[in-house]
Amino acid sequence: MRHFDYHAPQSLAGALELLAMHKGKARPLAGGTDLIDHVRMGRLEPDSMIDIKKIAELNILELGPDGLRLGASVPCCRVYEHAKLVEHYSALADSAHIIGGVQIQSRASFGGNLCNSGPAADSTPAMIALGGKCVIASHSGTREVPVEEFCSGPGKNVLQPGELLVEIRFPARPANSGSHYRRFIPRNEMDIAVVGVGASVTLDAGGEKFLAARIALGAVAPTPLYATAASAALVGQPVNDETIAKAAAAARSIASPITDMRGTREYRLHLVGVLTERVVKAAVARARCETLVYRPGH
Repeated sequence: MRHFDYHAPQSLAGALELLAMHKGKARPLAGGTDLIDHVRMGRLEPDSMIDIKKIAELNILELGPDGLRLGASVPCCRVYEHAKLVEHYSALADSAHIIGGVQIQSRASFGGNLCNSGPAADSTPAMIALGGKCVIASHSGTREVPVEEFCSGPGKNVLQPGELLVEIRFPARPANSGSHYRRFIPRNEMDIAVVGVGASVTLDAGGEKFLAARIALGAVAPTPLYATAASAALVGQPVNDETIAKAAAAARSIASPITDMRGTREYRLHLVGVLTERVVKAAVARARCETLVYRPGH
């Protein structure tokens, strides 16, 4: 294990000062579930780690009329234990339940999962589907980046030296809306997604027509994808199998998966269509306040 200095600032200003001082040679430490492994294996070689778990701004979990504020250090367990969040932002809770095991969920955060920038990250498609925006701070001020534009390649993102992801903000959920995230893995749990799909839909008052939709894909490209055409294929259309199948076909058309030990390219393309149909139908069921029964990983 590489030696590094450890800092635990108590304020956002203190963390930003440390990041600026180290000029890209320091790494923020939230849960550390990915970062520590990267350092142990020599993939990352930081001179310092800056523990951000004690900073109030990064631990905010606030749901109000303007939407949801999710601090970058909030662990997954706080997401699925928040009853109102589970009710209105169900896809986030779906993701939080399947990131590692229970011990990992007590440490791992959505902010850390996003900053690790893995193509198969389980939290990212859900955040894209729900219209999340990243709030990034530095000594120069703050800026916002849509979640779908945050990752720039496998393990890479838009953060510049001295910048810190502070929180992810989500718009308020409209009436008659529902969301869902689901992945396919070879085992029942504790594995990386072969394909992951997140979807959010808003229906008319009768629950028979799509008014808005966002679909996102994971593990089928160098970065998680916002499926723009697939989402547009639903808007203004009746809720039926034909409409949803057209959206699934549009989702397949933007996927460019690789072949590896967990599945061939052809297998993954097939899964994109299957999962997109299932996830959209699940989001519809939640928008209609119907009971959703499913087994995570299928």
